[in-house]
Amino acid sequence: MTVATVTNDGSRVRGTGKAANVALWVLQIGAAAMLGMAGFAKLFGEPAMIGLFDAIGIGQWFRYVTGGLEVLGAVLLLVPALAGVGALLLAGVMLGAVATHLFVIGGTPAMPLVLLVVLAIIAYGRRERTLRLLGR
Repeated sequence: MTVATVTNDGSRVRGTGKAANVALWVLQIGAAAMLGMAGFAKLFGEPAMIGLFDAIGIGQWFRYVTGGLEVLGAVLLLVPALAGVGALLLAGVMLGAVATHLFVIGGTPAMPLVLLVVLAIIAYGRRERTLRLLGR
């Protein structure tokens, strides 16, 4: 649900309703927790993550890049003005994770797909803030 408010100068600003805002915050906190933990596991060299990135075959540098992007995106999800940007960043990471599962390492891409849908909902719900950052 979108709510339009009028500012002091007479311009209209669209935003989300209270219930939608609460729901988005629940999704943002959940996604930030999951992706933050996954990112830190990659950065701190959990043996499962080392093995996973060995199977991918690009090199361990890619584990650091992926972990760094996940931690950065998780932090951005918790900053109100930057949550949409964080969701878009993490959606790109999840697209890569889905493709990696489908074409490189096998297995089910269910978890990255679920996270991708959640991140798409967040990005859509926070689109007004993101557009404001771009000056639109």
